[in-house]
Amino acid sequence: MDNNVNMNEVSRFSAGTVFKGEISSSNDIRIDGEFDGTINSKGRLVVGEKAVVNGDIICTNVDFSGTMSKGTVYVADTLSLKAGCSVDGDLRFKRLQVDLDAKVNGNLRVLTDSEFEKVASKATAEKSAAPVKEK
Repeated sequence: MDNNVNMNEVSRFSAGTVFKGEISSSNDIRIDGEFDGTINSKGRLVVGEKAVVNGDIICTNVDFSGTMSKGTVYVADTLSLKAGCSVDGDLRFKRLQVDLDAKVNGNLRVLTDSEFEKVASKATAEKSAAPVKEK
């Protein structure tokens, strides 16, 4: 993480937390619990060793140590798969770092800057086009 990042600017989902839905953030995110949905972040996503994440991820950098059984990951810069992680899904990235004993089952593909921008723009457009529910 950037040394200039205030720790209060990191969204954290601790162990024991279960979240379903969509996260959109310009800051870093750390997940140690369970997440099912879509994550869109302009920062770094850290998926802890005991975390379970399913769904789509659109992020600048990802450090993945947990488990993913379905989804697609789009990373503008570096995807780092840590020892002991288990990922079953499609991975799109600019750079890839894989530790020994990281398990991956899916398609891997290098992503250009323009391809990432297209995916990120589409996700943003879909979010802003979604109808607002009134109470």
